[in-house]
Amino acid sequence: MDGNQSLDDFIYDPDTIQFVIRQNEYFERFLSEIPEVKITQTLSGRYLIGYINKNYVNILFDALGGGIISAFPLVLGLLGRESLEAAGIIQVQEQPFLDLRGSGVLVGIVDTGIDYTNKAFRYEDGTSKIQFLYDQTLRGPHPEGFYVGVEFTKEQIDLALQSENPYDIVPSRDTVGHGTFLASIAAGREDPENTDIIGAAPDAELIVVKLRNAKNYIRDFFLVPPEQENAFESTSLMIGVEYILKKAQQLNRPVAICIGLGTNLGSHDGFTLFEEYLSGVSNISGVCLCLAAGNEVQQRHHTHGLLTETGDEQIIEIDVGENAGNIFIDVLNGASDRISVGVRSPTGELVRRVPAKSGTVHEQRLVLERASVSISYYFPLEGSGGQITTIRIFNATPGVWTILVYGDIILDGIYNSWLPLTGFVSPNVGFLTPTPFHTIVVPATAIGVFACGAYNSVTNSLYERSSWGPTRLPLMTPDITAPGVEVSGVYPTGTGTMTGTSVAAAITAGACALLLQWGIIEENDPAMSTYQARAFIIRGASRDPGLTYPNTQWGYGRLNLIQSFNLLRGQ
Repeated sequence: MDGNQSLDDFIYDPDTIQFVIRQNEYFERFLSEIPEVKITQTLSGRYLIGYINKNYVNILFDALGGGIISAFPLVLGLLGRESLEAAGIIQVQEQPFLDLRGSGVLVGIVDTGIDYTNKAFRYEDGTSKIQFLYDQTLRGPHPEGFYVGVEFTKEQIDLALQSENPYDIVPSRDTVGHGTFLASIAAGREDPENTDIIGAAPDAELIVVKLRNAKNYIRDFFLVPPEQENAFESTSLMIGVEYILKKAQQLNRPVAICIGLGTNLGSHDGFTLFEEYLSGVSNISGVCLCLAAGNEVQQRHHTHGLLTETGDEQIIEIDVGENAGNIFIDVLNGASDRISVGVRSPTGELVRRVPAKSGTVHEQRLVLERASVSISYYFPLEGSGGQITTIRIFNATPGVWTILVYGDIILDGIYNSWLPLTGFVSPNVGFLTPTPFHTIVVPATAIGVFACGAYNSVTNSLYERSSWGPTRLPLMTPDITAPGVEVSGVYPTGTGTMTGTSVAAAITAGACALLLQWGIIEENDPAMSTYQARAFIIRGASRDPGLTYPNTQWGYGRLNLIQSFNLLRGQ
């Protein structure tokens, strides 16, 4: 940090990187003595958010070793009335003895923001149902205890709504529409002109976080295509969740949080700091955390293999089309094994086996092709003790690229490999022998969260792209499927439909809001948290007689909230 820079200027500097580490006396003492590092805030009393100039990243490696990959933010992408009826939610809303519509409960949305002017988020008197809007993309007075973004209260939003130029008062817009849509199906008000559109918890109020986009250093590291505008850092999402928790605590109200973003980066086993943080959140009383499972099952972005013994060799083949650009590949293995890799290009040019040493970065430009290759190793990973091997191919030549996998030390032998999330790699890039299992995205792989797959409520068939479990732990997932195909909702430009597991997560979050009202507001289960709500919904799920449950496609079945309440009432 430049001595003439304020902390605010340093944080907003394009060359400053945000990172997260677990609270540790050694790290804090080590980093506090380095002027290029600034620790700003603590999340859940356990995780430290810090900032460092990109030119001093080696300082983090000196402190963290192989665990540096856990400190770096991951790059997240968006996961894209009949539906609520199929989920048994309309029946709960209309059941006179239950009378549950989310009253007294909050719904948290961490996404692309919200069109706060839309009537779906306004009461009959024109005032807003949004309690707080935290826009991380704006620069100004930060919320207390936070170091990025601007907070807008309900009072400010109401004042803006009364103005002829509301954006002069609250200059926060959802230019993408994803966050607005999810908020509308989780907690949108009835539209008298379109009775098919109503949120799952229409009387719940909202806390909305608009995420800021990932900085260029992180985009470049993970080879995010320049045309992919919606790329967000996992650390920013963690800060957004922490904000929602603090505001819910301030209001003394329960909250159901929807996360409709994910990534193929990370360990996929619940042990990254990102996943671990969300696991802790899921255990807080009065909080339900619903996450999208992902839409990756048909995308050819996952494969796995088995090294049978030390010295064994296997290959991973990647089919690359024309003008594919840059490609990022992760290979993960367990703590008992150590692997090393080489790479062969489509023309047969070889990047020879690079010895596995944590922190190694081997770069090589090919002679007969425009492509170049970078190989890096990170181990032992914090939490699991495993290993991540990253291969980056720049200006990839069309054809079949081969990763040569060598077993240096083999006891378990299983390895998994992922390409980036859809939209973060060219659509004409995929593994030659892909597997649909283990395609649940991070952070839905976290332990204890509510992971939601999607199904078509018209045909009662699984959405063909809904990701399959298990996780690498292995953990049976998804937990449940909810409607996620052609679901009606609200965009900033008007009404429309959306398909994907993020829609299913939003519907499930709305269902959890109704359970929170029943449990906490009406004092039937005052300690309700994610695991209770998850258990109630799992027990009431609709299941087909021809299938065995749980399974890695449907989880424990289809969301059926009215059936969950029938079981609770002993019917």
